[in-house]
Amino acid sequence: MEQSPPISFDFIYTSYYKKAFRFAQSYVHDEMVAEDLASEALIALWEKTKIETVEQIAPLLLTILKNKALDYLKHEQIRNTAFESMADWQQQELALRLSALEACDPENIFSEEVKTLVNRTLKSLPAQTRQVFVLSRFENKSNREIAEMLSVSIKTVEYHITKALKALRIALKDYLPLFYFLHYYTVC
Repeated sequence: MEQSPPISFDFIYTSYYKKAFRFAQSYVHDEMVAEDLASEALIALWEKTKIETVEQIAPLLLTILKNKALDYLKHEQIRNTAFESMADWQQQELALRLSALEACDPENIFSEEVKTLVNRTLKSLPAQTRQVFVLSRFENKSNREIAEMLSVSIKTVEYHITKALKALRIALKDYLPLFYFLHYYTVC
């Protein structure tokens, strides 16, 4: 028995592309995706006709197209679920930040406990580091003014401030917003 010649891709494309596109579009609701799915299905069908005789092209094409559309929609479902989970997490994180900020009482930020931690940490620093930090943060002196007062370079002043902030960051790890508040004034 002689095998019939394979069907040309042009024939498959011109005969079935519009139907394949409309079918895919009706399920995926995205024109570009539908174009891709239709094209991929037509190529898969054509490749199938090159290796075996296909008696009925339309049902095979519909099966290929259905499977490709199902794969796409399942992937979209997983992606949407992941996005929803991320959005839920972001909502929870935002709610937590809002409640933390609403509960923030500036009067209590400098509570006795924090003052004690800051004082203990400052006392543990070398004298010059402590002096530079106190002049910078508590007496609002600029780096240039401190450098001139202590006869050191501005880089030395910056080094001591950084060293003090690092020690305070470690000591105040449970009071991180306070650290950011103190650190903000370094940059400004």
